[in-house]
Amino acid sequence: MKQLLRSVLLLSVPVYIYGQAKPADKSLPTTAGASTEQTLKQIERDWGNAEIKKDYATVDRILADDWMGIDYDGKVVAKTKAMEDMKSGTSTLTAEELGPMTVRVFGTTAVVTGSDTEKSTDRSKNSSGKYAWTDVFVLRNGRWQAIASQSTRAQ
Repeated sequence: MKQLLRSVLLLSVPVYIYGQAKPADKSLPTTAGASTEQTLKQIERDWGNAEIKKDYATVDRILADDWMGIDYDGKVVAKTKAMEDMKSGTSTLTAEELGPMTVRVFGTTAVVTGSDTEKSTDRSKNSSGKYAWTDVFVLRNGRWQAIASQSTRAQ
């Protein structure tokens, strides 16, 4: 499911950032004194763990209401559909091992790229494997939320 969410969540949805990219602003709010990079990497870990534990409230908090994702099959999925698929068991994540992640911060927008190896189902079919993904986050009301995601099967 995470690959579905990431695939769907992971950005293939065009994201346009106007103006020049700026270095990370160290004054932006972060979690428990952590750097923005550490905070976003922890959110990524929390996201996968929440899916495995079926902690839908945490996934709901991580994903902005306007979140859109593109999955490994090129299917565009809105948050409401992704949450519905998780809750119904149509898409599940049972195990995930995250690879290295890269975080780039542009003011109140951040892009996280990474990979994972997972055991999962998507639309009731085995979708286990290795994936490369991108998540876009925006700082809203003092907290980071995913707004777009895209996932690709890695060879």
